[in-house]
Amino acid sequence: MSVAGNNLPIGIFDSGVGGLTVYRALHNKLPNEHFIYLGDTARVPYGTKSLATVERYAVENSVFLASRGIKMLVVACNTASALALPKIRETIGLDVVGVIGPGGRRAVEMTKHLPDPKVGVIATDATVESRAYLEAVKRVSSTTRVFQAGCPMFVPLAEEGWTNEPETYSIAEKYLKDMKIFAPHALVLGCTHYPILRDVIQATIGENVQLIDSGEATADEVAALLREKGLENPNEVSGRRSLCDDLDNFYVTDAAERFGRVAERFLGAKPSKLEAIEVLPV
Repeated sequence: MSVAGNNLPIGIFDSGVGGLTVYRALHNKLPNEHFIYLGDTARVPYGTKSLATVERYAVENSVFLASRGIKMLVVACNTASALALPKIRETIGLDVVGVIGPGGRRAVEMTKHLPDPKVGVIATDATVESRAYLEAVKRVSSTTRVFQAGCPMFVPLAEEGWTNEPETYSIAEKYLKDMKIFAPHALVLGCTHYPILRDVIQATIGENVQLIDSGEATADEVAALLREKGLENPNEVSGRRSLCDDLDNFYVTDAAERFGRVAERFLGAKPSKLEAIEVLPV
């Protein structure tokens, strides 16, 4: 890619708003980079859809972002990361990074020094059933024990901003009861909404358990890939950039106003550039 190509933004897509936590991690890790975010809010959730449907949605989203001119794509959706990465790469011909591999690899890295490493994964039921995180861990460590738990109600709690209510702690206790018995050394937050509830999860699982934000792990791997490929943006930004500033573009396929409200809850700011669009069939 040419030097001019280094100035291109990084594309990010998710089935909805959860990927905003991945955007935040990328923005904080890579202050010189610009981003284009697509939330497929008209077709959320992906977890209830067939493999063929998830692949189709993911490819359509990826083609839309590629048409806007990007140098790399981050799939900030666990379901699409589990099911559609090969098809996306085949279609757009760019480097593509999902959130599951980085989260699994970070978990192994953080526990590999232990004699009997144990990793917990909490995610939506669909991601748990896909066994994608389990397989991501096993690809790099055959000795690490993994226990998974579905926590579907964490998603609406995060979107409502219920981060410190007694009901949220009560639900967390129920979801994490068996996880606490397993006693993991590290716990992967395997849904992009879950970092919003980080304090509740940490208090419930115990302060000695290391929480792994898959978005932060992904941001680290994206930074390394940019260096490896020589794709870093050479133009340094003076001062500290704000989240959702006018250097980043946000698109949704429906409900832009609601997306803006949830973005403000998640990030403390509404996107300066937010547009509702229609993603066309490929």
